[in-house]
Amino acid sequence: MIFLRPLLSRTMRAPSIARDWSVQAGDLTWDVRRTVAHVCDALGWYAAHLAAQSPRRLRFDFRAHPDASNAELLDVLEAATATLTAVARAAPPDVRAYHNYGMADISGFLAMGCDEILVHCWDAVRGLGEEFAPPAELADRVLRRLFPWAPTNVSPWQALLWANGRIDLPGKERLGPDWVWHCAPFDEWDGAVPRQDGTHRTVTNGITMRADGIHPGE
Repeated sequence: MIFLRPLLSRTMRAPSIARDWSVQAGDLTWDVRRTVAHVCDALGWYAAHLAAQSPRRLRFDFRAHPDASNAELLDVLEAATATLTAVARAAPPDVRAYHNYGMADISGFLAMGCDEILVHCWDAVRGLGEEFAPPAELADRVLRRLFPWAPTNVSPWQALLWANGRIDLPGKERLGPDWVWHCAPFDEWDGAVPRQDGTHRTVTNGITMRADGIHPGE
């Protein structure tokens, strides 16, 4: 994930760093600042669970100081990205840890971290009146790891945005807030599309788990 840092710098630091981040981030109910802060929290949360190999949710938040400047908030984001990367490199290859949507492995945590950065970067940049699209190969790797059921007849980036409930596609309506991803080891996916059901979701191995934490795509 460390390779995402130059992409973040190019996209968010200039000229966006000097803009007003209190504007709405795309179609989200959050402003740009809260959206970036959420990504910091998510990556730190992933890193802690993976480092602890926790089988249950850890009750904490990874937060930037509320008075941090835009530049300082991006420093925290880059630090959270580096932290998750370092933890993943040091973790035993067969490690598993908790996520609302299943016991994720290393590749699952890294893909979730990439998804958080890419999709929320798109949200934030749109809120600032600009456009963002990552390299197609990167979008495809994240898409195929987390959303193997996603359509293949459009660009990987368009499919990733669709899978995250951001856009519609030809013949496919925009997904509602009940979309999920597959973060458990890829070979545990049974070929079905997982779903949420109220406060529970049916995961691909047939186990029902509570989904009372923050939705990864919020």
